[in-house]
Amino acid sequence: MNRACLVGRLTRDPELRYTNSNIPVVSFTIAINRIRQDANGERGVDFINVTAWRNQAENIKKYLTKGSQVGVEGRIKTGSYDAKDGTKRYTTEVEADSVQFLETKAQSANRESNDSSDFTYNNAPQATDVSEDPFADFGSNIEINDDDLPF
Repeated sequence: MNRACLVGRLTRDPELRYTNSNIPVVSFTIAINRIRQDANGERGVDFINVTAWRNQAENIKKYLTKGSQVGVEGRIKTGSYDAKDGTKRYTTEVEADSVQFLETKAQSANRESNDSSDFTYNNAPQATDVSEDPFADFGSNIEINDDDLPF
């Protein structure tokens, strides 16, 4: 079985090209934080190359940009080629069956407007302001009938 399921952020804008048969293919790289820390107490980042084909490729190019969070499901594909200097080079990438966009347009626009040249891969949730009472407009008493309870 050859399955890969990954969640990460694009390190650059996706690159769309077309084959000789006019089939769209997109390439992009996602950054994924490692769970374990190294000897210095730092977490590394893995950079995974991904390709996607056809309509999915065109949608990725249209809607995703550097920093977009995605979920990728696919298979690991290896290959090799002869470099110009005569050495053999090996490649590893994920050929995507499915790419899920994990941000709304508003989240993406907010991230882009706050984006600085120092891009970080922190997926920590944002703090929510809970200083106001969410039930303030309901009055002092809330009546609940036994028929309203689900148990």
